[in-house]
Amino acid sequence: MSSNGYIEKPECAQRSLELHQRAKQLMPDGVSSPVRAFRHVGGRPIYVSRGEGSAFIDEDGRHFVDYCMGWGALIVGHAYPTVVEAVQKTARDGLCFGTCHRNEIALAELITEAFTPLDMVRFVCSGTEAVATALRLARAATGRPLLVKFSGCYHGHADAMLVKAGSGAAEQQLAESEGVTASTIADTLVLPLGSPQRLEDAFAKHGDHIAAVIVEPLPANNGLLPQPPAWLRQVRALTQQHGALLIFDEVISGFRFGFGGYGRLVADIEADMVTLGKIVSGGLAVGAVVGTSKLMQKLAPSGGVYQAGTQAGNPVGLAAGIACLKTLKEAWPYEKLHTLGNQLEAAMQKGGAAAYFRRQGSLFWLCLDGQGKLPDNAEQFPSNMGKKFHPAYATWLSKGIYMPPSSYEVGFLSAVHKSAEVEALARALTEAVHETQKMG
Repeated sequence: MSSNGYIEKPECAQRSLELHQRAKQLMPDGVSSPVRAFRHVGGRPIYVSRGEGSAFIDEDGRHFVDYCMGWGALIVGHAYPTVVEAVQKTARDGLCFGTCHRNEIALAELITEAFTPLDMVRFVCSGTEAVATALRLARAATGRPLLVKFSGCYHGHADAMLVKAGSGAAEQQLAESEGVTASTIADTLVLPLGSPQRLEDAFAKHGDHIAAVIVEPLPANNGLLPQPPAWLRQVRALTQQHGALLIFDEVISGFRFGFGGYGRLVADIEADMVTLGKIVSGGLAVGAVVGTSKLMQKLAPSGGVYQAGTQAGNPVGLAAGIACLKTLKEAWPYEKLHTLGNQLEAAMQKGGAAAYFRRQGSLFWLCLDGQGKLPDNAEQFPSNMGKKFHPAYATWLSKGIYMPPSSYEVGFLSAVHKSAEVEALARALTEAVHETQKMG
């Protein structure tokens, strides 16, 4: 893909502006998912025309190096040839069957190989649906009503997960969305990340009623908030002690650090179930629940826990997933990802901006509003979160750098990003830190 550069004159974004004006007449605020509206960063959405490798071109012909990468799913980059070929070949044979096909078996074999000893998969259409299915299954398997989640972890928009902690004990929850009922809120306990005592207290009080604990083993959907392995091991020990299930939400971290999940590969902890999203389809609309056969056999039609969907196991999405996961397994891009991550962190340190920057593998996060003190949980986020991010974001766009359009979101490196692109990113992030320091 040739670079046209980013043209700063407003009239050069005319096509995106026209498209957004049309979209607002047809969709809420013109978008299919809230963060795309750019409300967190000001300005108007960018309308992408096509992507290739580490970059995309928008409808106005502007070239951007992409550090959102399909919200992490595009580990091998935009329009990776093997994945595109698999999609094209499968699409010629049919887009949707609503019945069984061999791609289900092939992809399930790859996933269970990666997540051994978990040995059974149920395919769904998104990470949100995977979480909703896993939670329903956990309640059925244990016969218990309560779920435990942690503030700062995002698990999709199922009602039970749109609950956040109030200012007091775990029982004092508030819904993050209108339309979530009081009864749903009552069955979800929210605890702070990384607090051993709060975890102990919750199980001491509610242990006989807790069906499952769900957690991102690497919290990366509301800032980048890695937790000590000892705390994750405590979560595992308490769930086992009290007969509750542990669910690792690996929609972001799955296959990011190796061929498998962060929980086992990095933290050496086995969960009872793992939820996955778009990474298992190379970026298409597929999700999966992975668990032991004893647990998964409780899903219909083998058991009484109902889940169904015409698009579950869509042949085109699963063909893309097979191609993507085979590439990850055989080409093994993880050394490249690790090298690029080290390069970015070293450049940030050299530029004197490390206090505002956090990296875990190929994921990174810049917190400009924290005055050089990075939070470890959601309760430590500064009250002015996003204020200094807005002007920085506009500057990054002017340099042809596309970051996730929210101060709470993490950035992603891919195996196709170039060393020079990472150096340019580090310079842009470092400049933003120095400008922030001038603002006080």
